[in-house]
Amino acid sequence: VISLQVDRLEKGGVVIENRSNFCLYGLPAIGKGSRIGSGVVIKGECRIGRNVVLYPHCFVENSRIDDGCVILPGSVIRDSVVEKNVQLGPYCHLRSGALVCQGAKMGNFVEMKKSVLGRGSKAMHLSYLGDATIGRKVNIGAGTITCNYDGKNKNPTRIGDHVFIGSGTELVAPVTVNSDSYVGAGSTITEDVPRHALAVARQRQKNIPG
Repeated sequence: VISLQVDRLEKGGVVIENRSNFCLYGLPAIGKGSRIGSGVVIKGECRIGRNVVLYPHCFVENSRIDDGCVILPGSVIRDSVVEKNVQLGPYCHLRSGALVCQGAKMGNFVEMKKSVLGRGSKAMHLSYLGDATIGRKVNIGAGTITCNYDGKNKNPTRIGDHVFIGSGTELVAPVTVNSDSYVGAGSTITEDVPRHALAVARQRQKNIPG
């Protein structure tokens, strides 16, 4: 049965790089010009557009990936939507209702859950984005965390358009970072950041001789 499914995809213009190392469950729609790497698993109700590249060892389940996306090795996409011309990975994790909007980028070891990453926004390194709504053209610095769980409830983080979040930032939800603002690296943000503001929340450095 798997061989017949692969034959159907190849006749439709899909490139399967390694027929002997590829898992396909069900009959997902995969568009012409897409390329499926070795070790890829596609499971459940999936829809994959045209000219999508799934690099080796990606796992896709109950998700939609639109035209022109590049999914780098080892990425996991579950119960999520990836719009056109998005680049993900390597080794990123989308789950439980994540939405990555057109032209956005998520890099290595970034996890996103029940969140929206807006058009043209970037989260490239070592971050967790949970219960967050992120606007357009936002930069999420390396090591940024949305602290969404207070031990009892999951709380939202809202980030407007054209925001720069410096590396190593903790956003303690519920919190809003308004459009066109800047958060300094290493900050722990517990209060809303106004538009056109710079927020810095960290101890001043002390150098103690000896």
